[in-house]
Amino acid sequence: MTALDLSSPVAVVGTGTMGQGIAQVALVAGHPVRLYDAVPGRARDAADAIGARLDRLVEKDRLTAADRDAARARLTPAGSLAELADCALVVEAVLERLDVKQELFRELEDIVSEDCLLATNTSSLSVTAIGGALRHPGRFVGLHFFNPAPLLPLVEVVSGFATDVTSATRAYETARAWGKTPVACADTPGFIVNRIARPFYAEAFAVYESQGADPATIDAVLRECGGFRMGAFELTDLIGQDVNESVTHSVWQSFFQDVRFAPSLAQRRLVESGRLGRKSGQGWYDYRDGAERPEPHTAEKRPAPAYVVAEGDLGPAGELLAMAREAGVQVREEDEDNGTRLVLPSGGELVLADGQTSVEFRDVVYFDLALDYRRATRIALSACQDTSPQVLAEAIGFFQALGKDVSVIGDVPGMIVARTVARIVDLAHDAVAKGVATEEDIDTAMRLGVNYPLGPFEWSRRVGATRVHDLLEELNLRDPSGRYAPSLALYRHAHAADSREGTP
Repeated sequence: MTALDLSSPVAVVGTGTMGQGIAQVALVAGHPVRLYDAVPGRARDAADAIGARLDRLVEKDRLTAADRDAARARLTPAGSLAELADCALVVEAVLERLDVKQELFRELEDIVSEDCLLATNTSSLSVTAIGGALRHPGRFVGLHFFNPAPLLPLVEVVSGFATDVTSATRAYETARAWGKTPVACADTPGFIVNRIARPFYAEAFAVYESQGADPATIDAVLRECGGFRMGAFELTDLIGQDVNESVTHSVWQSFFQDVRFAPSLAQRRLVESGRLGRKSGQGWYDYRDGAERPEPHTAEKRPAPAYVVAEGDLGPAGELLAMAREAGVQVREEDEDNGTRLVLPSGGELVLADGQTSVEFRDVVYFDLALDYRRATRIALSACQDTSPQVLAEAIGFFQALGKDVSVIGDVPGMIVARTVARIVDLAHDAVAKGVATEEDIDTAMRLGVNYPLGPFEWSRRVGATRVHDLLEELNLRDPSGRYAPSLALYRHAHAADSREGTP
């Protein structure tokens, strides 16, 4: 099944920001486009707004004047749904209410031809439930664009329970013909991105709620150590706290209040107080005139230890040994069957975050997972009140000698980046096992949809499924609510990896 022919008219119902964006994508691709809105005059206003954006594309040399004029000639505001009768595809971007969408598609089904593809841009409702109102739900599909639609490449092509393969394939190929990067997924709460992204926010909020670190420090660690483009607090301020919490709540409810998707009480209080982020002037941060952005906690300068002793395999942190030598810190290596740590001159130990806590051991300082230890500009350390000041000072000095800013956080199991990545990886493995999407499509969706530095399976291969599984097991022991219980799918991958490596 191929993409729609460019001569085929495409209709967009709903002319808000998303509807206008989808219409612009189809228009620039070469289709005749009809715009309809139930409120009189809005379709005409939307057509004018799209025309103005086309003018700006010409000014930026992204579109020729001739192509702009041709696109404008193909754009038609519709006065009624009846004017969409000859369209080959109708995409709705109306109010996120099930009854409103169902009623719209019931009306459309009486107007358009039998081979017209019907699509919803919903981000939170069930595609199956919307399509359930139709006499012929096989031609109904989800086309979830990301805002702003003309700029962001990802489109989630969602098959409802009754969607025909031919309809999903045609929608997929059409999105690709429009210059987008489509990914195919089953109709699951949150689809791919909004399902698998929940831990990115939830774990940051959990660290904050446990008083492990402040928002500025958590955000800095996620950016400068984890490689994420934005931290969870600044990103939700940009999205809108009410919008982000609404999506989280919807996914949680749709999964029958599964604890893995539970909303944050701290975020709820923020929304209740009216601090919705940038749009209201205050959120986690203060955006009012004259307000100063808080700085992340950064440790004072400490001398570097003369040497460290590397015991065992540091796994994804192995590059630290070469970096230490280059920085003039002597490295002694010892083979240890059960050791994966750096021993400091004081006798204290530096250990990669593994889901355990410093208070359980004598003078153990944990350090967080990094996307790339060479390129990271900040490293988080975790210690408890009983940790020797000398041990902590040596740990700080070690990473400072490698050119890193150091943030010391509370005794948080799994720290910040490690626990966040572990949960994202686990949800991704679980999604594949349940037929939501392929590994490749999930990685693509998370990189393009939310700008993650690596897809979950790329992270899994880099860190190791066994290490991810074991970290979650340790977290689950310390928080037996089920939030951190590793999925059966991750267990199987970890067990398979152990078998290949000969672990008994």
